[in-house]
Amino acid sequence: MRQLYVGGRVFTADSENPWAEALLVADGLVVAAGTLDECEAVAGDAERIDITGCVALPGFVDGHSHLLMTGSALGKAQLRTATTLEEIRRRLVEWAEANPDSPYVLGTSFLFDAVPGNEPTRQMLDDLFPDRPVFIDSFDLHCGWVNTAALTLMEITGETPDPIGGEIRRDPTTGEATGYLLETALHRHMWSFLERTDDLTRDRHLATAMRALNESGTTTAVDMAVDALDLETFLRAEETGTLTLRVIGHWHLRNTGDDATNLAQVEEAARRKAATTSDMVRVAGIKIVVDGTIDACTAAMVDPYTNDTNCDPIWPVERLNPVVELADRLGLQVACHAIGDYAVRIAIDAIERAQQVNGTTGRRHRIEHLEYADPVDIPRLGALGITASMQPVHCDPAIAGNWAEMLGPERAQLGFAWPEYTSTGATLAFGTDTPTAPHMPLPNMYIGATRRSPDQPDLEPLRADFALPVDETIVHGTRDAAWASFEEDRLGVLRPGACADLVVIDDDPFAHGPDALLRANVRRTVIGGRTVHSS
Repeated sequence: MRQLYVGGRVFTADSENPWAEALLVADGLVVAAGTLDECEAVAGDAERIDITGCVALPGFVDGHSHLLMTGSALGKAQLRTATTLEEIRRRLVEWAEANPDSPYVLGTSFLFDAVPGNEPTRQMLDDLFPDRPVFIDSFDLHCGWVNTAALTLMEITGETPDPIGGEIRRDPTTGEATGYLLETALHRHMWSFLERTDDLTRDRHLATAMRALNESGTTTAVDMAVDALDLETFLRAEETGTLTLRVIGHWHLRNTGDDATNLAQVEEAARRKAATTSDMVRVAGIKIVVDGTIDACTAAMVDPYTNDTNCDPIWPVERLNPVVELADRLGLQVACHAIGDYAVRIAIDAIERAQQVNGTTGRRHRIEHLEYADPVDIPRLGALGITASMQPVHCDPAIAGNWAEMLGPERAQLGFAWPEYTSTGATLAFGTDTPTAPHMPLPNMYIGATRRSPDQPDLEPLRADFALPVDETIVHGTRDAAWASFEEDRLGVLRPGACADLVVIDDDPFAHGPDALLRANVRRTVIGGRTVHSS
């Protein structure tokens, strides 16, 4: 099948030929990107696709996502824009009434500062749902909030021990669980309980996520918490021909406190990488969650938060170093979730140490989120070839209030310092971290180009001088995100020989400015020359 895109503009993201008048696609690949005459000369009987008034871009590469979790989250009560406890409660009741057949009440993305004292409790839910278990994720997916019925169902009591790297919050007077689960306590109890589902449900979650991402212009997702069930789901979709998204997975490691068990997880990731190498699904490396989040005060900081608390890393140095060293030696990409400056520092240290011990370079290891780094550590990224994998949507001013308050004004002014990272020579790869944030790439690019909120653009931006030009922002969400996964020759660019993964939008942010990213609609999404969304 041959297709000739004509009538609009084509942004190729190719540094040697960034703009084209037409684009010719054949057999799933880009054949030509140039003038109309050049493309027509080799087009033959290609189908002409008129994109007049539109811009074609490389398909977005979401550099950090969670696919099955996104599919699941899209079916829950949406709480991200609920700014008070009363509004949270109202939305939960609405969802419960609309889903009477669900045995549970499910919500996602509550904001910490929407809850009195930033401390959710079971009592805030019990009067509404005395018998029906309630399970709610925080907006950063690092904490959970449940009612008494859910605690009973999960068999959590005051005597249930805290897992490594997590906390079951307890009443200081009675010692009873309050319904607030932090970090690995969320994983160990709430998520593991809710994951007791069947293949059909997982397939449905993947289909929901793929449809949402395709409709918004995403063609590749780097899934940053893959386990065996996730991978089986991706492969089933590939085998049945229903996979409409390229998936690059990072195997999720959990700190068990035992080096031998931790290293066995690395070896399993290496086996999975060797076994999954198709054009549509592959395993690239490992994911290590070194710390938590600033909003929950679980990110590991050099200096305490403004409330005088701090938190140890989930992966202390003595557990982190052996895992990173083995992964580097086995040729796996290491992706370290590190948000606080102390966690960022020990992640950089571990990567540097592994490269020295193994004599390796060019692995394109990554630090995910990197929200606040000590300025003295930033130059080390470029020197060590570490990718800064970041998500503009996380510095949306609409959700940054508690984040900034916990850091204090001096540190907050140094957060999400994208130009500081690129100035070191580090590659900046953008993603969304869906479902911790909305999955749509265009509003995400708007934040990258303005530091403003897509929903409340009049809010004061966090360091407007850190905003990036529109073209650079889009390159970070396409070509650079592909580069970070060793896919720069196939994905994220529209040049001859690359995969014909593209998106057509009906406004031009390059000519009309960043606001066009909010006005634009995705008219077509194409993967390997196949249209997976058309509007």
